[in-house]
Amino acid sequence: MKIRTITSTVYVLAVIALCAGKWLIPDGYGALLFDAVFCLIGGIGAFELIRALGGVSVLQRAIAITFSALAAPLFALMALLTGSGWLGAADALALGAVLLCVMFVADHNRSDLTSTLRSLFVLVYVGLLTALLSAVNHMTNNSMLAIMVLFICTPFTDAAAFLTGMALGRRLPAKLAPAVSPNKTIVGAIGGLIGGIAGGVAAYYLFVVLGGQPVFNTALPGWAAAIIIGFAVSIATQFGDLFESAIKRAAGVKDMGKLLPGHGGVLDRFDGTLFAGIVVFIAFAFIA
Repeated sequence: MKIRTITSTVYVLAVIALCAGKWLIPDGYGALLFDAVFCLIGGIGAFELIRALGGVSVLQRAIAITFSALAAPLFALMALLTGSGWLGAADALALGAVLLCVMFVADHNRSDLTSTLRSLFVLVYVGLLTALLSAVNHMTNNSMLAIMVLFICTPFTDAAAFLTGMALGRRLPAKLAPAVSPNKTIVGAIGGLIGGIAGGVAAYYLFVVLGGQPVFNTALPGWAAAIIIGFAVSIATQFGDLFESAIKRAAGVKDMGKLLPGHGGVLDRFDGTLFAGIVVFIAFAFIA
């Protein structure tokens, strides 16, 4: 618990520094700090995932890791140059997929159908979802608020679910998804939902207090929109955690890595964030 707390503290300080850079460095260049982090998540996460899945050739592994890492920075580059980053991310992921298909034909003995599909899965799960995080980072309106919601709601969800499960799990032991993650309880998930809502509201009011001006095209007051978004982000965060638990169970591993003490690997820490990014992007695209 002590090691986990120290790692979480470093995480919080890093997010504060990244948010400060995004806010204070002009012309959108501060956002590149987050994109650098997303690049690392893409590359290291792809390495962890493909190692856990196994049965992939060296060249397939290199392709999947390289193009998963490139998806987010290429999105950022095209967003700054053209105003639309999806061309950069699509080029990276499409080229990676094409190369994997070429390997399937040209090196069929070592790149069979199973290993090819595993490598393509890594591109989609890690590469595409980290590119989506960059999409949140470079939204035309509310990108600062969206990033704050993303990186406040997800740890609030995780912490509230963990603490609620510890406090009430023995009295209310009903399991959330016993076949995938036997330790997670329904009461813990409810606590996570409350934490996610609190995180959404906290992010909104912190943004306003710091001088931010939300741009919403909805009749809902800002705090109400924050509650709805926080609730949805919490669901996505917890689903992302369960999704990776299912992968780890199928792969026969406990953690994806050991890079983050007390948390495991990069994907163990950011699995929920990857899925939360989908909700944050859709939610802010709809209301901004």
